[in-house]
Amino acid sequence: MGSASTGKTSADGRKAHVQELRRAERARERRTRILAITASVVAVAGLVVGGVVFVQSRSDDDKSTDAATEAKAAQDGKAGGKVGKDGAGHFVTGKDGVRTWTGELSRNHVTAPVSYPMHPPVGGDHNPVWLNCNGDVYTEPVKDENAVHSLEHGAVWVTYTGKAAESDVAALAAKVKKTPYTLMSPYENQQAPLMLSAWGHQLTVKSASDPAVDKFFATYVQGSQTPEPGASCTGGVMK
Repeated sequence: MGSASTGKTSADGRKAHVQELRRAERARERRTRILAITASVVAVAGLVVGGVVFVQSRSDDDKSTDAATEAKAAQDGKAGGKVGKDGAGHFVTGKDGVRTWTGELSRNHVTAPVSYPMHPPVGGDHNPVWLNCNGDVYTEPVKDENAVHSLEHGAVWVTYTGKAAESDVAALAAKVKKTPYTLMSPYENQQAPLMLSAWGHQLTVKSASDPAVDKFFATYVQGSQTPEPGASCTGGVMK
């Protein structure tokens, strides 16, 4: 009887020990799950906080950029609302008499008047709408900003002052009328009675019969200097 009782006691002890081990295992599993969930929550919270900080930082950067842009616009406004970024360049005259602008000619579309460093202008910021240049002859002055857009399309712009001979004006007008990607208009604020302009290039001629006229047309009408070759010279403004 003693042996049976002892065996039963040992079995009960083992059973109790196994149950205790199982309880401890379940407790460890619960702790592990709690730790895993806690870690996940902390990680997500960190991502959320980091995202907020990043967005706030970008927002601050954008505000700084906007402030700088507004300050620049205000400065432009103090200068009379005019826009011009090409004043650092200058003309260099070649052996053929053609003057080439050495500075960078910006190509932004603007609606404000532009203060050009040369007259007539040979490039720079300009109006979003080009001046019709499909052999168009204008008898009144045109806006620089629209004409410069035409130069960007590869047009040659013929200009003249009141000192130009009427015969030369008539001959050049006839040439322009039969030449696509050209235009002509009076322009009093220029250094010579007769001038030809293309994007980045300009030439003074003595008369309509000057051989340099044909050469300039052949070289610069839709020439290699054209920023936007093939762009339209119709469908713009008429004056």
